[in-house]
Amino acid sequence: MQAIANSDWNTFLFAGLRDYLQRLRQRNKLICYWLVRLTGSPPSFTFRGKRYRHFWHRYNATWRNERAVEIPIALDFIRAARGGSILEVGNVLSHYVPVWHEVVDKYEKAAGVQNEDICHFRPGRKYDLILSISTLEHVGFDEGPTDETKVLRAFKNLRCLLAPNGKLVATIPLGYNPALDRLIEEGSISFTECAYLKRMPGRNQWREAGAWEVRNPYYDRTACIAHELFIGIFDNSDPRTGGS
Repeated sequence: MQAIANSDWNTFLFAGLRDYLQRLRQRNKLICYWLVRLTGSPPSFTFRGKRYRHFWHRYNATWRNERAVEIPIALDFIRAARGGSILEVGNVLSHYVPVWHEVVDKYEKAAGVQNEDICHFRPGRKYDLILSISTLEHVGFDEGPTDETKVLRAFKNLRCLLAPNGKLVATIPLGYNPALDRLIEEGSISFTECAYLKRMPGRNQWREAGAWEVRNPYYDRTACIAHELFIGIFDNSDPRTGGS
């Protein structure tokens, strides 16, 4: 009986400690967020000839990582597709801004999120914009068993879901999934436009880069921060695609 009581007490203590550490972590993120905001304004970066302001948010401490540039790019594409049908692959944007578009995410449970495998997603409709922010690199890579070809099936299905004039926009942190990096470099996954952003030394500054500059990408797995970012755009209205 004493052993059982001690076990229950230890469980209670560990649960309390875990909750305390979680609250402390959230409070520290909030403190860091306001310290960053008070000590400076978000820097800017250029993408496809347009100037954007970094997106700073306490969730995921975006001032430290690639979300600072991914979110502004994604929101700009959403604004351009306003009034059209939009699908987001991976539940990312809702953590930062209110969303009204469809979201499919195999694992994350949240209101309005469809929990389906993107390879088998059949909504019965076409989309004017399909957007994926740092999600497709996990397909077939962070799942068991590992399947390097699964991401090919995912891209094939996404292209089939595009409206005749639809666009697929995907951001991918290079260096995270070497197999996917290789497929992109070889052209096995084709886009009508490929762009790259490279992180510069210092306070999470980013600049446009050429493909030759990102051939040996570095992904910091300890801090979960990319140093090279790929942005792929597949425009279904481009004559080279042949349509879907």
